[in-house]
Amino acid sequence: MTKLLHFILLAFMACVALPSTSFAQAVAIEGPQRGLRVEKLSIATPSGVRSFNVEMADTPRSREIGMMWRTNVPRGTGMLFDFKTPEAATFWMENTLVSLDLIFIRADGRIANIAANAQPLSRALIPSDGPVLAVLEIGAGESRRLGLAAGQRVTHRIFAPARAKK
Repeated sequence: MTKLLHFILLAFMACVALPSTSFAQAVAIEGPQRGLRVEKLSIATPSGVRSFNVEMADTPRSREIGMMWRTNVPRGTGMLFDFKTPEAATFWMENTLVSLDLIFIRADGRIANIAANAQPLSRALIPSDGPVLAVLEIGAGESRRLGLAAGQRVTHRIFAPARAKK
């Protein structure tokens, strides 16, 4: 009986001392990401140009974490997810604590579609309307308040002038 208890104790200690990679990764991202580069972005609307300071999510890891664990998104700020090449994009809100507006942007800088007021902590899929180069996340309700709509032009360095002519 003593050997069995000793074996069980050693097995338990091994499990505690060596957590699985996925558990370790989950623990590592339980907090908002910090230190992303901030850049200017603007959107031309019929009532004027709307400007934002956006954090750049332009690596696989920064795009994976996104705005998870944030408790607010101040007006005039957001996060721009740069996919580098156009692709059909699908987002969800798991581990995202605040409601967001997701603005899907084509390679030419035109807004493809907007998913307004995305439900926090939801696994519901939120798709783009076709291939997009980027997604801008801003606080929920900001798209409506600012008069943002599909077809409007987004200006940022990732939307090259040559692409805009296509």
